[in-house]
Amino acid sequence: MSSVNGTDWIATRGAPLRGSIAVPGDKSVSHRAIMLASIAEGISRIEGFLEGEDARATEAIFRRMGVRIEAPGPGRRVVHGVGLHGLQPPDGPLDCGNAGTGMRLLAGLLAGQSFDTELVGDASLSKRPMRRVTGPLARMGARIETGEGGVPPLRIHGGAALQGIEIRTEVASAQVKSALLLAGLYASGTTVVHEPHPTRDYTERMLQALGWPIEFSPGFARLEGGHRLVGRDIVVPADFSSAAFFIVAASLVPGSELQLQRVGMNPRRTGLLHVLRAMGADIEETPAGEQGGEPVSDLHVRHAPLRGIEVPVEHVPDMIDEFPALFIAAACAEGATVVRGAAELRVKESDRIATMATGLRTLGARVDETDDGATIHGGAQLGSGAVDSHGDHRIAMSFAIAAQLAAGEVRIRDVDNVATSFPGFDALAREVGFGLRTAQ
Repeated sequence: MSSVNGTDWIATRGAPLRGSIAVPGDKSVSHRAIMLASIAEGISRIEGFLEGEDARATEAIFRRMGVRIEAPGPGRRVVHGVGLHGLQPPDGPLDCGNAGTGMRLLAGLLAGQSFDTELVGDASLSKRPMRRVTGPLARMGARIETGEGGVPPLRIHGGAALQGIEIRTEVASAQVKSALLLAGLYASGTTVVHEPHPTRDYTERMLQALGWPIEFSPGFARLEGGHRLVGRDIVVPADFSSAAFFIVAASLVPGSELQLQRVGMNPRRTGLLHVLRAMGADIEETPAGEQGGEPVSDLHVRHAPLRGIEVPVEHVPDMIDEFPALFIAAACAEGATVVRGAAELRVKESDRIATMATGLRTLGARVDETDDGATIHGGAQLGSGAVDSHGDHRIAMSFAIAAQLAAGEVRIRDVDNVATSFPGFDALAREVGFGLRTAQ
């Protein structure tokens, strides 16, 4: 029987993982492709668009603001850009669904419009902190009201005269940086962002690809207002965060050998590869050009015994979405793995440190939590049990990996939100050898 909160999975040991697969398009790039193509001049053709609920929510928002977006086939969009000042007032609140990226980036983009907007989200998104974005935007002159405690909904007042600023952000967050840069498109003067640690530069790369003059390097970005974006063809690479579940699973399951095709390899995204290799993983990388301004590679992963390590703090910002999968790798490795500097995990779709620790303990692993990380003691034989994903897509997929090493059946509760980032994950997982089915 299914969870009262939604659909459950039943996961069990399957076969060694084999095959050559392509995971869906990058969610972060899909969000940005729709946003920037919508405010560009002319037509943009997007290939590899993620047909997930988060990206579709962003697409629906721009349609409601007057942008014509055609969908000639799966993963394909034709966006008829309206220019920087061509968006129209929507007829009500704009629903971001579960998309924290969508909401935070839109806060910056919509702060520069002439009309008022309101951004709302689902129950999970409505609990996530937004002051990390609205505070810096206010320094540029944006007028944004939040719900009590700094959470959604966001009420954005149009007509604000934005002014470029130079800012050192408190949090290493590509979402915060991107919100400031998108507001900077509409601001007078220059916007300069310095980060405490380098984060993903998707926004910078795509702005550059669509013709906006921008200077950027790790931890730094600078642009001036007053230019324009020009529509172009955009190819979205395969999402590294989605590939990560198969990379970890193939590393852990004996006898596995798996090929992942044309995966986005943005250097600010691939911290997990460095960490897994330090743990002993066998991952070959074959460069395969660029897509959407992003480097892509084919990845060949073979099973290898892993050992626990202390995760280098400098890799933490570059793998923040991959930590749930890493927790599984750590629980199945020999020795202890220590994670520090990852407090950001406590304010994602769930408190990922607590949720992963609770689920792993249920299956027989030992995990010691800290405020900003955990020590995962590897080597335990994982057993059967029921774990709650708390509606967090990355938690659900990570425990599907754990079940491939478990001695018994694992029920994973509340997996509906997997569709936000990886529609069809369960079918693709079964195709390569996972034991995974929907509970009846």
